[in-house]
Parts: sequence; structure tokens; C-alpha cells
Amino acid sequence: MNRTRVPGIFLILMFLLMFSACSTVEEYSQPDPGIPGMYRGADKPDSASVAAPFSGTVPYRAFFVDPTLINLIDAAIENNHDLQVAVKNIEYASLALKQSKLGNIPTLDFQVSGSRSTTSDYSSTALSTGEESIEDYNASFLLSWEADIWGKIRNTRKAALAEYLRTVEARKAVHTRLVADVAVGYYNLLLLDAQLDVTKKNLALAETTLSMMRLQYDAGLVTSLAVEQQEARTFGIQSSIAGIEQGIAVQENALSVLCGRMPDEIARGAATLAELPAVDSFSPGVPALLLSNRPDVKAAEMALMKAHAQTGVASARLYPSFTISAEAGANALEASDWFNFPGSLFSFVQGAVLQPVFQQGKLRAAYKQSKVVRDREEILFRQAVLNAAREVSDALAAMEKLAVREKAVEKQERILRQSVDNAALLFKSGMADYLEVITAQANALDAALSLADIHRQRLGAGTELYRALGGGWQ
Repeated sequence: MNRTRVPGIFLILMFLLMFSACSTVEEYSQPDPGIPGMYRGADKPDSASVAAPFSGTVPYRAFFVDPTLINLIDAAIENNHDLQVAVKNIEYASLALKQSKLGNIPTLDFQVSGSRSTTSDYSSTALSTGEESIEDYNASFLLSWEADIWGKIRNTRKAALAEYLRTVEARKAVHTRLVADVAVGYYNLLLLDAQLDVTKKNLALAETTLSMMRLQYDAGLVTSLAVEQQEARTFGIQSSIAGIEQGIAVQENALSVLCGRMPDEIARGAATLAELPAVDSFSPGVPALLLSNRPDVKAAEMALMKAHAQTGVASARLYPSFTISAEAGANALEASDWFNFPGSLFSFVQGAVLQPVFQQGKLRAAYKQSKVVRDREEILFRQAVLNAAREVSDALAAMEKLAVREKAVEKQERILRQSVDNAALLFKSGMADYLEVITAQANALDAALSLADIHRQRLGAGTELYRALGGGWQ
């Protein structure tokens, strides 16, 4: 190669490197989701927002107090299949990210080839050279490098990074949801236990009342209708017990699967449902914290960043690509001269500009599609923020109103429990009929079951607020 042309090649390389910082799209900036400064319901004096603001960094071991529940969550995090799939997605995205970081590195290949061709005696080669066979031996290094003038490679790397971060946040979101699902499932199981206990006590009371009515029937104090009504009610309670026991088995199976094991019984802790304290003081902070605390919101933004970078890649494909190719090695027509240096040495350097012509329509359509995808991901990001804010507001309202409801139902249940004893005494003295006894027992049962369910809802609302604010994945 002519030495006077070498500086020209280096000038071209410097020129390409100087413009390699160009990009056909603007740098990504987070869109304004338009979130308010305060959650609905959080600015009321009597709301649950009386504690220090929640930062989204409270680990579930510090939030939940029941050791049995914590052990179940630990087992689910270790064995849950959805979480394991999310980890594999992270591993895959990590490898793709590593691959994208190598996109701007020149490709270097080494090739060795040898050939021997025999010609016809009457071919032009044989007639002109007198040779009937031609040999060619070649060993060379081939170097190729594409200058990232329009940011195609750089935006590809950004897209891979955004996808990796999205999978990381997606795993956190699965983790958060898993913690909440296990907690809610465990509370449901304790609710069913409480319902079973209350219903069995009512069955014993109903059977005692039935025995008393049979004695009064034998004495001619009540009709057979009273006995039949109480018998029917007793059978109805027995049916309810079987239904609750079925629900317990189904809930235990669901929790077992969440923990990544075959359906089996779930061990209970020492605390009953009524003994588990509900969260009463929990400040949600400001909605802006959702952008940094909520894994699903962050994953939605990572998807938007990926789409934005892919728009840059699609845009860069509309413009010319600049490549530098070089080859150097040893070449000879005889094997004995193959490595006879310096005579067998050769070199080749070439710069090329490739501009797509007939593919412009296809590439431009792909660019427009990438812009549509980018706009769609921005809408999904804004929707994720809205949903997150709604979930927090819903949980705040639930915590506030369920606390009021529980106090009222506690008083109701206390009065109805007393009315059962009063009805029994009045019935024995003949001052009340059997319908009043049955009604009192039925109302007391409904109130006791309702009280247990409302307490379970309060526990669930606290868990939902914890999850909605971004906790649970630590």
C-alpha cells in the first residue's frame, strides 16, 4: 500500500470518530405523569396518615409480625416458580446487555485457505500460461468496523440496558405481589379457622336448644313445628361447617402452591385472627414516591426507555452506514513461497459508505412503527402511575372505613351474643317463642362471622397499602 495514503485513512477515522456522538433522536427524559401532591383521603385529619412517611424500603420482616406468616413468605420467595421465571428473565436480559456492549468493537477474523484447480488443455489459462493447474495459498487477518455515526449501536445498547432494568423491576414486582398474596392467603386461612370455630360453637348451642325444645315438646309446651325448625337449622349449620372445611383445604392448597410445594396442610401460628393487630398508623407520603418505590411503575418506565432507544435505532437505519475494512496476511501461488517474507505479504484497506435506496420505504415504515410503540409505552407508563395512585387511595379509604365498621360490628356482636342468652332464659320461662330464639342465634352467628371477616379485611387493607406503596420486595 502506498505510504502517502496512510495519513488519509487516519484522517477518515478521526472524522468518523468525531461524528460518532451524533444521534437522530433526543435523549430520553421522563414524561410528566401529572400526579397530584397528595393522595385522596390522606389529607384528612382522621385518616390513617399519622405516622412517618413510608419510604418504600420497609422489609416485609419488619412489617409483618406473625412468625408463621414470615416463614411462609420466606418459603414462597425461595421456591415460587413465578419468581424463578423472573430470575431467569433477568439472566437472559443480562446476557443480552453484555452482548450489546460489544456492538462497537471491531470484528477481527483469521482465515487460512488453500486451493488447487486443474484446467483444460484447451482453456484460455492453459494456452496463455502453459499451466494446467493453479495453486493459491492465503493466510490473513480481516478487520471490519462500523462507525456509529447516527447512534444506532449506542441506542441498541441503551435498549438492552433498559430491558435488563425492566426485568429487574419486573422481578421486584413479582416479589411484591407474592408477599402480598401469601399474606392475604394466610389471613383468609385464619378467617376460615375463625369461622369454623364460631360455627362449631353455634352448632353446639343449636343442638342444646334442640334438646331443650324436644323436652318442651314432650311436655306439650311447644309444637312439632318448633322442633322441626330447630332441627333444620342444626342441619344447615352442619352443612356450613363442611363448606368451611372445604374452603380451608382449598386455601391451604393455594398457599402450598405459592410456596412452591405440593398441596398440603399449612401450620398455624399461636395467634388467632382476632389477635393479629391491624395497621392503624401508616403514612403514604406523596404520590411522587411511587415513581421510585413501585417496581411495576419503574418497569413501565424502563419499557418506555427501551422503546425510545429502539426509535433511535430505527431512525439511524434510514441514514448511510460508514465502515472501514482492512485485510493483511501472506499470499503465494506456491506452498514453498507462502511464508517467504516479505515477498508474500499483502495488505488492503477500504472505506465504504452504504446508503439503502429501495429499502427506504420499508425502513421509514419501521421507524414510524417504532414511534407508535414509543407513544404506546408512554401511555402505559402514565396508566401505571394512575393505577398505583388509585390503589393507594383505595387502600387508605379501606383502612379508614373498615376501622369504623369493625368498631360498630364489635358492639353489635356483643349485644347479639347477650340477646342469645336472654332469649334462652325467656324461652324457658315461656316469655319468648322458639322463633325469637332461632332468630337471636342466627343474628349472633352472622355478627360473629361478619366481625371476623371485617378484621381480615383490615389486615388485608394494610397489606395492600404496603404493597401499593412499593413495599414487599426488599
